[in-house]
Amino acid sequence: MTEDDLSQLLHASATAVLRDRGLDVSVLPDRVTVERPRNPEHGDYATNLAMQVAKKAGTNPRELAGWLAETVGAADGVSEATVAGPGFLNIRLTADAQNELIATVLDQGHAFGRGDSLTGERINLEFVSANPTGPVHLGGARWAAVGDSLGRVLEAQGAAVTREYYFNDHGAQIDRYARSLEAAALGTPTPENGYAGDYIDDIAAKVVACHPGILELPEEKRVEAFRADGVELMFAHIKRTLHEFGSDFDVFTHEDEMHTDGLVDRCVAQLKESGNLYEADGAWWLKSTDYGDDKDRVVIKSDGNTAYIAGDIAYIKHKFDRGFTLAIYMLGADHHGYIGRLRAAAAALGYDPERIEVLIGQLVNLVSGGQKVRMSKRAGTVITLDDLVDAVGVDAARYSLVRSSVDTSIDLDLDLLTQASNENPVYYVQYAHARLSAIARSALELGLASADADSGTAPPPLNLGLLDHPREGDLVRTLGEFPAVVAAAASLREPHRVARYLEELAGTYHRFYGECRVLPMGDERPTDLHHARVALCAATRQVLANGLALVGVSAPERM
Repeated sequence: MTEDDLSQLLHASATAVLRDRGLDVSVLPDRVTVERPRNPEHGDYATNLAMQVAKKAGTNPRELAGWLAETVGAADGVSEATVAGPGFLNIRLTADAQNELIATVLDQGHAFGRGDSLTGERINLEFVSANPTGPVHLGGARWAAVGDSLGRVLEAQGAAVTREYYFNDHGAQIDRYARSLEAAALGTPTPENGYAGDYIDDIAAKVVACHPGILELPEEKRVEAFRADGVELMFAHIKRTLHEFGSDFDVFTHEDEMHTDGLVDRCVAQLKESGNLYEADGAWWLKSTDYGDDKDRVVIKSDGNTAYIAGDIAYIKHKFDRGFTLAIYMLGADHHGYIGRLRAAAAALGYDPERIEVLIGQLVNLVSGGQKVRMSKRAGTVITLDDLVDAVGVDAARYSLVRSSVDTSIDLDLDLLTQASNENPVYYVQYAHARLSAIARSALELGLASADADSGTAPPPLNLGLLDHPREGDLVRTLGEFPAVVAAAASLREPHRVARYLEELAGTYHRFYGECRVLPMGDERPTDLHHARVALCAATRQVLANGLALVGVSAPERM
């Protein structure tokens, strides 16, 4: 029985208990939260459901917990349900119910942990979207890892996810980039607010190599050539970097196209017609405060040029015209003000603003030798994704970026992330999988067929009831939490929950391994207990592999 199964049992039981007594069923949450007690003597799981809803339902917590104990305690797979304190419900499962989980994991294989809570949702997930004026920096690196992992988690709950990169190739920053390339090629100083670094020199040289006569062109044509080729070369580098990092995109949408194909003009006309755009001080303003924003926003400036939000407005229409039910934007720490303006823009266009979600990611710092690393060898001013991967590798970089909530700043210790030690979280998790893979190989050599987690079934006969050691119980219960962890990661948009769960599972496994001998020693003949423990190891290996896949990190067979 998984944690999800128990949550559903509690919900069904509470519904029946309240309905039979004429009490208000609507007070029940959609999902009943269950937890593992710190003291295992209290049971396998506990819930405070009665304390949450009793008063609203018209009864008291201990009375409701008592009714639940009677109903839940009689259910298949439940050994005991008791009331504790002011209304906690402690639940102990039967050995059979716990150990059925092992067979379930081996039967479902790669599908274990997946659900259907988001079936029918078509989600546009936009992340990274770095300007094509330089390599992907650390903030973009965080979104590359978290965004890709979030996409995997959402898909694991049945959503159809389109990963999209919004290519900011329109506006003043592109002009400065083109002028910076021109200056590098001419050997003149970098223009004010321009871009510098070895990568600028490299791209300028490549443009000149492709167009030997470019420096003799009139200034306007010369700058335009540097703009066109320079943007294309930078974008190719960004795509390659992200692909090598394991973050691939389904769609690349160009901001410039919003303007050149007339979509911005059509959106402006629609907003004027609906009365959501008004003229003041020679400019045109969006009535965004009518829709919850903190101020109205200029869309058409007094000089007749469009403000940046004009492209954002058109992009919202572009997304929803493609049939998405939800648009998730993943933006940097300096974009907090975008939450209100994007939702207001959606509402002004006639869309439900609840269909817009904005996730804000905080800063990432690199630390080496106890000191912050402040400058890139290639980019000149900022640390890049390429720098991070060069220092620690793809797996360590991705895992370390995913494992923390995006609303907190993080310091990545380069020295720690290159260590083969238990203090290195990615090593700790991957080593557990590698150790389990070694057990599987050895077990197969000994004729313990239950080691083969890839067979898709737990081969009989297995007496899983023999798994009665406390560390075995801990491991089985931890495996049972995985589907609920994935569901929560998807609903809360928090893939770091999967990484933290993997660390807990790895720790639980290592403690099991330290106390429970899995394989026979010397001339000892395999017993039913050996078969059962090998099956438990195979299930653990499968869940670790499934979780690592959700964070986009490899599950090594050997280390």
